[in-house]
Amino acid sequence: MPVKRLPPNPSLDHLKHQAKDLLKAHSGRDPGAAQRLREFHPRFLNTADADIFTAALKLSDAQLAIARERGFLSWSRLKSHIEMPEPSDQINLPRHERIKDSVFRRAVDLLDAGDVAGLCDHLKLHPGLARQRVVFEGVNYFRNPTLFEFIAGNPIRHETMPPNIVDVAQTILDAGVEQVALDETLMLVATGARPRECRLQVPLIDFLCRQGADPSSALQAAVLHEELEAATALIACGGRITLPVAAGLGLIDDFNRLFPSASSEQRHLALTMAADLGHFEIVKLLLDMGEDPDRYNPVGGHSHTTPLHQAAWRGHDNIVRLLVEHGARIDTKDLLWTGTPAGWARHGGRKEIEAYLLAQEAKKN
Repeated sequence: MPVKRLPPNPSLDHLKHQAKDLLKAHSGRDPGAAQRLREFHPRFLNTADADIFTAALKLSDAQLAIARERGFLSWSRLKSHIEMPEPSDQINLPRHERIKDSVFRRAVDLLDAGDVAGLCDHLKLHPGLARQRVVFEGVNYFRNPTLFEFIAGNPIRHETMPPNIVDVAQTILDAGVEQVALDETLMLVATGARPRECRLQVPLIDFLCRQGADPSSALQAAVLHEELEAATALIACGGRITLPVAAGLGLIDDFNRLFPSASSEQRHLALTMAADLGHFEIVKLLLDMGEDPDRYNPVGGHSHTTPLHQAAWRGHDNIVRLLVEHGARIDTKDLLWTGTPAGWARHGGRKEIEAYLLAQEAKKN
């Protein structure tokens, strides 16, 4: 789920009220509250709604969830950001402009310039820099990257990437990169618009996989973000096709082969991806096999919405009607902008779908 960005002049009192509202919603067994706690409170990760509702919840728990929903690790960090902001706390700045460490910032500048020789000298002058991390708050990803992860250009920092980015990556790799950074970089490359636009996505994927990055670790995210060229490259590098991947790519034979042994979590995500990417036959199979169309999507899969929101926004008319026929609620609001599926259809310019959903809502009322 994307984080809720703080406004230019955030009010701590307003955020305190939000925490109290979350407590009330939890007491009222609101599915949206359960989804937010599952995503943003570490105690409730992968916890079912019923177990979240029976758990005791204190104000401090709600405040932690609100802080993480805004992209901060703790309530105290959020409070500090509001009461004593630093220049590096300007969330709207590109990531490299928020780096306080001048040595790390210099390394990123050399990376972005494609200056292999300068970067090599800089890394020799500062041993351990390749394994160092910087912290960004107020964001939903790229929160604690190493230098290596900056090669992905995701999030976007500049209009272009250096054409010799593979050589730049090799320079940092020679200085020492941990496996977790290698895999995270692969995921960022595989889901990034800028490397694709610069025709560097596939060369970087091939390079990273040759260096030991796990292609399976990025495949699901690539499909979810509809980076299909990246997904093809990852599969060619040995990426394993799972049920959600098969559902997202419309691979019906693989889907049928994998379904019997798939976990409930995989089936849930498979419905999300098939509905989002427009694979009617797979959506129908999942619904016929008992998958619930009325839940929020799982964490890591557009979790602020339902399958109906995504299908309506994308313009998949046949899937929208299928989901409604199988009991998907048309009045569920997303957790970021509080829009109904009809509102998402309107935002996507899908006038016929909007009219259909509004007619169904009127009929129900």
